[in-house]
Amino acid sequence: MSESVIADFVATFNSERSTRAEPVKGRVLLSQKRLVLAADNSKTTIPLSTIFDVAVGHVPPDLGDFFDSTVTVAFEKGDDRFVAVVEAGDETIEKFSTVLFKALLNGTDATVQHPAEIGGRVTDAEYVPAKLFLEPQGVRFKRQSGSFTVTLAQVTKFERSKREISGSERAVLAVRHMPDGQAITTVAAIPSARKLSLLGRYLRLEYSDLMGELKDIELTDPEIELLVAVYSTGDMEGIPLANVLDREASEVTMLVNDLEGKDLLTAGEEGPTLTPKGRVVVNRHLEDVNE
Repeated sequence: MSESVIADFVATFNSERSTRAEPVKGRVLLSQKRLVLAADNSKTTIPLSTIFDVAVGHVPPDLGDFFDSTVTVAFEKGDDRFVAVVEAGDETIEKFSTVLFKALLNGTDATVQHPAEIGGRVTDAEYVPAKLFLEPQGVRFKRQSGSFTVTLAQVTKFERSKREISGSERAVLAVRHMPDGQAITTVAAIPSARKLSLLGRYLRLEYSDLMGELKDIELTDPEIELLVAVYSTGDMEGIPLANVLDREASEVTMLVNDLEGKDLLTAGEEGPTLTPKGRVVVNRHLEDVNE
């Protein structure tokens, strides 16, 4: 590969452009332009511009007996569509999927309206050009007037729809999030339908991971009250949580310990702070209260 390689590791994959090919072991190489699966007797080169879907942990039914932890790449060649499945250790697959999504999406042209709505009220914000970049559990949009980030721990809803932009109907991704405790809707249109689908896939993947971690967590009313208090009193340095909650200090300590055990709070010298999962819980609660 003449261009710079951004991922290079040994894995198991089906190197032929067919889901019926049995997997082989070889090298997986990724650059900003292509994905190469190189085995001893074969090599499959997949231009990134031909990839229209990426799934992590999903294996096509006819390959289910061969693979475990995987990244499945769907791509086009001519008028045909193919699937390549790459299998490796959990940590390797996690890193590879992140790098692959970044290679596919970073620097993508977009048109954004931010904020399109504040607390349900439609704003007069205009659609402006932006560049899209993936961040850990979030997406940053860089505009000429400044950048902003949609953090998935603050997202309460996202959906694909159509909106009129500059006189024509465009497919958009509308994201409702709560960066400061107030519901904001951001709308992003991407000229490439392929990249809009890939962005949707990335967001669903990252968001479902967060939701999956919260699925079995049960919270009492005092625990929710404490989480909201930590969220709301971030700028009230020096004020004990017990005073804010009007509870005994010993009870607050027990609540904090329980929430740390559930990975919703992290204790620090300046008091407890919310983890990403904790922020999701608070934002979902505030969204329910505001509806």
